[in-house]
Amino acid sequence: MTFLALGLSTHFATAATQNGYESPYPIQVEAIPAILAGKDVLGIAQTGSGKTASFVLPILQQLQHKKPAPNRHISVLVLAPTRELAVQTGEVFKIFSQNLPRPVKTLTAFGGVSINPQMIKLQGTEVLVATPGRLLDLVEHKAMSLAALDVLVLDEADKMLNMGFRDEMNRIFALLPARRQNLLFSATLGKDIDSITEMLLHNPVKIEITPPEENLDLIAQTAYSVSDERKGPLLRYLIQDRQLKQVLVFTSSIHKADSVVHKLKGNGFKALALHGEKSQGARTDALRYFKSGEIDILVATDLASRGLDIPALPVVINYELPRSPKDFIHRVGRTGRAGESGEAISFVTPDDEHHFKVIQKKMGKRVELTDTSDWNLLHAFPAKTAAKPPVFVRDPTIS
Repeated sequence: MTFLALGLSTHFATAATQNGYESPYPIQVEAIPAILAGKDVLGIAQTGSGKTASFVLPILQQLQHKKPAPNRHISVLVLAPTRELAVQTGEVFKIFSQNLPRPVKTLTAFGGVSINPQMIKLQGTEVLVATPGRLLDLVEHKAMSLAALDVLVLDEADKMLNMGFRDEMNRIFALLPARRQNLLFSATLGKDIDSITEMLLHNPVKIEITPPEENLDLIAQTAYSVSDERKGPLLRYLIQDRQLKQVLVFTSSIHKADSVVHKLKGNGFKALALHGEKSQGARTDALRYFKSGEIDILVATDLASRGLDIPALPVVINYELPRSPKDFIHRVGRTGRAGESGEAISFVTPDDEHHFKVIQKKMGKRVELTDTSDWNLLHAFPAKTAAKPPVFVRDPTIS
């Protein structure tokens, strides 16, 4: 199956292959033709399944055949539950919008920052990727109109409901024109998703992609009981003592990922962060440096790590435990692939111990917890790696 066979033009089919899609993913095989045909779509697929490209590519192709709406009238609205996901989705639109015969401007809008620059950048915007709260802020400021909306995309709809955005979403739905195409993507089905489906979608094409079960049998798991303030020293201790290479470290927030990288670099380790606030170019460079061995440690958030394909990844470290046992299994499953052995290490604080028991129960695997309270993490090993990183390692976050 090729992208051309799905109905994409030569331009977009070529763009897909040039950006790492050798062939269409299952969600793309089913979603792209349906979206190009103007049908509503309900897609059930995990993050990292290729679903973002499955709606970005056909939406941009549709826009090529339409005249731009009046200024500040949005043609395509994508709602995302978090800033990180909104940034990632916006970057995908921008990547596939390069060199289009008819240029299409995309803007990503989220809260926590000044609204004024976003209001200014709405000039000429056709595709708006936004979190629900900030979208309502923009509407209240009369910075834009949804009256000419052609396509609504709800990305990670289950997370939006779980994060308490139901009221905001209902207010947004009331602002939308009756005639539009609706695309709803979710990782799970449930009563909440069913209710939105009934309200928004008209005779939708239903696509359900079941993710493969992670095989954890080849993965050796260890866990260390450690106080929060000793996590950094423990991480450096383990990497240095065992001379670990190509280590993927998971944190639960962008701030923590940046903080961990800062401290690793300060101690002479070669590390970069991978998260939603990095540009697509920075994320691509970080992953390339990691795969090539130019850096030893990649510190990532869950959203940024979805879909990572790193052959023979030897070690994964859960610096912070994820909230969901499914996310834990997904993290651990990044190693031990293609018949190779792997290792997963988890840091567990006293406050995490009950949650870690729940994770083990869901995983169906017991992991022994080793106490590190009497370990000398600061002085047992001299700073063997405390040298400046090689000059050829460019930090892609610095322009």
